[in-house]
Amino acid sequence: MKKIQNAELNRLSVDEFKGSEKNPIIVVLDNVRSMNNIGSVFRSCDAFRVERLFLCGISATPPHREIQKTALGATESVIWKYYNDTCAAVADLKAEGALIVAVEQTDTSINLKDYHPDKTRKTALIFGNEINGISDEVLSLCDYSIEIPQFGTKHSINISVSAGIILWDIVTKMVITM
Repeated sequence: MKKIQNAELNRLSVDEFKGSEKNPIIVVLDNVRSMNNIGSVFRSCDAFRVERLFLCGISATPPHREIQKTALGATESVIWKYYNDTCAAVADLKAEGALIVAVEQTDTSINLKDYHPDKTRKTALIFGNEINGISDEVLSLCDYSIEIPQFGTKHSINISVSAGIILWDIVTKMVITM
C-alpha cells in the first residue's frame, strides 16, 4: 500500500470547481458561533460539491484567519452568502422551491438511515448553533427534520462532524455522478 500524494489526486482547480456541476444542496448555518466549525463546513461543502452555503445571524464570514485555518481555501471555491436573519434565507430558499430540512433532534425527526432525499428538488440543510441548535422560529419553517443516530452518552455531535456525515450520506443517496 502506498499513500497517494496530493499531486496525484487530480483535483479540480478553483476555477474548474466553480464551473463544475454541483449537487442540488444548500447548507444553511443558523447562528453558528465557532469559526473553526464554519471553516470545516466550508471544506465539507467543497468536498461534496454543494451548490451554496448560507451563513446566518452571528455566523462569521470570510475572510477571517480562524475560518481559513480549517477551510484551507474552500472559501474561495464554495459560493456563499450572508443573511442577517436565517428566516429570510429560508424564505428565499422556499421561493426557489427547495425542501427545507432541519438537522435537529425533534419529536418527528427521521433517522438518517431512513431518509431518502427528493432527487427532483433542491434540498436546503439547516444546521444550528452549537449550544441551542436551530432556533424555534427557523424550525417552524422546516418541511421536516433528520437526525444522526447516536449510541453513546452525549446528546449531540459537533456541527462540523454532523455536516460531513449528513452531506456524505445525502450525496451518496442521490447517486449523482460527477
